[in-house]
Amino acid sequence: MSGIRVLVGTKKGAFILTSDGKRKQWNVNGPHFGGWELYHLKGSPADPNRLYASQTSSWFGQVIQRSDDGGKTWNPPGTKPEDLMGADGMPKGESNMFLYDASEKTGRPLTTHQHYDGSQRPWEFKRVWHLEPSLNDPDTVYAGAEDAALFKSTDGGKTWKELAGLRSAKGQLWQPGAGGMCLHTIVLDRAHPDRIFVAISAAGTFRSDDGGKTWKPTNKGLVSKYELPDPDAEVGHCVHCITMHPSRPNVLFMQKHWDVLRSDNGGDSWQEISGNLPSDFGFPIAVHAHEPNTVYVVPIKSDSEHYPPEGKLRVYRSRTGGNEWEALTKGLPQQDCYVNILRDAMAVDSLDPCGIYFGTTGGQVYASIDAGDSWTPLVRDLPAVLSVEVQTLP
Repeated sequence: MSGIRVLVGTKKGAFILTSDGKRKQWNVNGPHFGGWELYHLKGSPADPNRLYASQTSSWFGQVIQRSDDGGKTWNPPGTKPEDLMGADGMPKGESNMFLYDASEKTGRPLTTHQHYDGSQRPWEFKRVWHLEPSLNDPDTVYAGAEDAALFKSTDGGKTWKELAGLRSAKGQLWQPGAGGMCLHTIVLDRAHPDRIFVAISAAGTFRSDDGGKTWKPTNKGLVSKYELPDPDAEVGHCVHCITMHPSRPNVLFMQKHWDVLRSDNGGDSWQEISGNLPSDFGFPIAVHAHEPNTVYVVPIKSDSEHYPPEGKLRVYRSRTGGNEWEALTKGLPQQDCYVNILRDAMAVDSLDPCGIYFGTTGGQVYASIDAGDSWTPLVRDLPAVLSVEVQTLP
């Protein structure tokens, strides 16, 4: 029987939830890296025992952790066994070095970006927001960073190299969103191995068709009338999350700062599909594992009030690829609920029926094993949840 592993990153450590294919009884293991912010954990599609984690501290900085046994043990790759911890309490190793490429030989990447006040500021590495393992090689993994940049490792996280061509895509016009200038979403395309999509707050979405060497903005049709008055701006949009179903790689779904959108041509253009949602502000967006036209979002009241409208936690599902949405409320709190669901905190499994999972800033992780019709809290009292990823195990 298949099993499920749910990887949960929180403000104070990582937790691993496991169950068999029935998804009725759950074991909770953690915290791993207690006291550290775990922005993101994700498993390799090529090797389910290979996990990567982004461990961050405002005091000690950024650490990449790797597990080769499904989360039982962890080590910073690139670190010698006798030198796992420095005198300052921070793990050492090449995996912790994220250096922005300033070489003219690699396409003259820009060395400054736009700040809130319109001035130009130098790129400064702060943390890794998102890790995306390769679809077919457990040693290859991508990292999305703040300040916005894309890094790649081909040695299991031991060393990292920036794919500097991305910042040449009008990077001088990128500026931070409210949460910083972060590359928070990486989407790989199984049908087109050299195609990569990324999303950046607040710059927009970008696509590479040559493995990350060159990039183009893919933001036509996005409207950001408050933060970006120019309706034809190629960059500057605050995109919160994008996703696709692997069977239809040219169809993308987006949750923007405001608006839910869809592209049917690989991001070349977008159209709004918010329809009857009570609010089109939100952070995550997910697609059903077996129904590529079934989409899930969690509406949030506004960009200044990060909680569900009317204090009612509702997941919305569209079975028509957008515009027509139904509220999914069974098992979710329908009064006095003022939590948020962050952009990386919703995921699906590949069992049938499809399971949907999401975590909240209140420390709850909810699961639906019937594609959203009903919900059950797997845990209630974790630290604020930053990310949720799911592995379907053989």
